[in-house]
Amino acid sequence: MKSSGSGADASAATGGSDVVTVLMTAPGIAEAERVVRSLVEERLAACGNILPGAVSIYQWEGEIHRDEESVVILKTVRGLLPGMLARAEQLHPYDVPELLVHDVVDGAGAYLDWVRRECRPQRLERKDD
Repeated sequence: MKSSGSGADASAATGGSDVVTVLMTAPGIAEAERVVRSLVEERLAACGNILPGAVSIYQWEGEIHRDEESVVILKTVRGLLPGMLARAEQLHPYDVPELLVHDVVDGAGAYLDWVRRECRPQRLERKDD
C-alpha cells in the first residue's frame, strides 16, 4: 500500500477486529492475479499479496501430487466473507480451491481502517422509471 504522505498511524486497533485474511493457493502467478484482480475490482477484498514459488505436496483422488503454486493472502472484512468466498470459488480454476480464513486479532489502526474502506462492494445504481 502506498503512503498517503500523512505518516503511518502505528497505533494498534483495540479489542478484536472485523478484518480477516484469507489464504488461497493458485496454479501460478497469472491465475492468482486474475482471481485477485477480480476480487479487488469488485471490492470484495482490499488487496491480495501474491507470493510465487510455493510447492504443494498433497493427496488427491488416491495419488500423491506435487504442484508449483502461488500463495495468495487476501484482506477483507468478515461481513463480506460469504460473498468473497463464493466469488473466489467461482473464479478459481481448481475443483476444490484452498480458501482458509484467519481472524485478524489486532493490527495497525490506519491499515485496518483502509481495509474496511476498500471492502465495499459496488451497488448497482437504480434508474428511476
